[in-house]
Amino acid sequence: MKKTIITAIAFGVSSLFVQAKETRPNIVVFLADDMGWGDTSIYGKGEVQTPNLEKLASQGVKFTQCYSAAGVCSPSRASILTGRTPYRNGVWRHLSGNGPSHLRESEITYPELLQKAGYETCHVGKWHLNSKQMFNNPEFPQPSDHGYDYWFSTHNNASPSHENPNNFVRNGKPLGELKGYSAPLVAEEAEHWLKDVRDPSKPFALSIWVHEPHLPIGTDPRFQELYGDHVNKNYLGNVTQLDFALGMVMEALKAQGVSDNTLLIFTSDNGPEGAGGKKGGSTGELRGRKRDDYEGGIRVPGVARWPSQIKPGTTSDVPVIGSDIFATVLDVCGIPMPTDRVIDGVSMVPAFAGKKVERKVPLFWRTHVSGPDSRVAMRVGNWKIVGDETLTKFQLFDIPKDPQEKNDLAAKMPEKTDEMKELLIKTWKEIEAEGPKEWWLGDKQRPKKGGTLSY
Repeated sequence: MKKTIITAIAFGVSSLFVQAKETRPNIVVFLADDMGWGDTSIYGKGEVQTPNLEKLASQGVKFTQCYSAAGVCSPSRASILTGRTPYRNGVWRHLSGNGPSHLRESEITYPELLQKAGYETCHVGKWHLNSKQMFNNPEFPQPSDHGYDYWFSTHNNASPSHENPNNFVRNGKPLGELKGYSAPLVAEEAEHWLKDVRDPSKPFALSIWVHEPHLPIGTDPRFQELYGDHVNKNYLGNVTQLDFALGMVMEALKAQGVSDNTLLIFTSDNGPEGAGGKKGGSTGELRGRKRDDYEGGIRVPGVARWPSQIKPGTTSDVPVIGSDIFATVLDVCGIPMPTDRVIDGVSMVPAFAGKKVERKVPLFWRTHVSGPDSRVAMRVGNWKIVGDETLTKFQLFDIPKDPQEKNDLAAKMPEKTDEMKELLIKTWKEIEAEGPKEWWLGDKQRPKKGGTLSY
């Protein structure tokens, strides 16, 4: 904490120390679950009502080319915390059941670095960075092992749905059934922490990872009623439910007098589930959906607000990705980047003003799901290459001109395709060499440090 020396003549006191007002920004990352690029009103797509997201965009910058780091949730979440692409940080697939993969303690997260720099830290909502067997099991890393002083979480989805969930844990203690709906309950916990738990003299980092609109959906009737007899009112209302929770958080920040010194980032973990209609959301007519590395699976909503630092009501067409959040947070908080490992993300601060960012590692995706033709992708400038699981079949797209990826240019531009393919394979080999490949090749449990099978 910075100190200010005040020289005092009165009472014979020559000097004394008093705390200066904290100037480092607070950090809030609000993450939706399976919210597609078209599941908002800020991009002019669909019929969904998201008035608080509209308000947030009017107060900050809206990204038109914001990406998740993977087409499924656990990998993209790990990348937000570590700044490292999924196969590099070890969380390379959806974590369910009793599988071995988890976010290792050897990874460095931004909450951990902020915590060491004097920030108070809190995580509320979905976690999903270990398997079901590992969640709330002291033998394996929990949110508290990754830099959070306080946590209120579920392993994966709210169960049995968003309505009256019964699987939340607060700081290691199961809470049983909670009355209400998941996103507002999560927002209430964030409000409680802001008001009653944190030390107001310290800066803070708050992660709010809501469950909506991931299946199984539970939607408050008051939000469904906004859509009348619409066939998809349950889903649309669910998106509005998470938007309502966003509004609760915005009001809580205002009530605590911290809005003006808080960087608030809103985004989603991947594209929408299902095929639209009653079971899924909208990609805004982009190709593919969740689990794809086409735009519909990885392009997501993105908004950032930082009063006095980001011009209100602006739009940025600069491509940014979830793994950039790590470097951005360290940048604005004045914390050096780790030098002992590759950090794939870069600071988004130039992009806040619509300026290009410089990347040493290209935007890269590899989604571990069985499927034919969109399992790996890379973007450099306007160009995006998409490949199959075997890295033998490739497509080439000019994204600004063809965001729906309808016009494959691979055959028409063989030299560009070969150039992109060579760089993609080189990037993949470097990532593969660094990642914990024993988890990919053999399913052996890996407890946290000090456990029976320490790593």
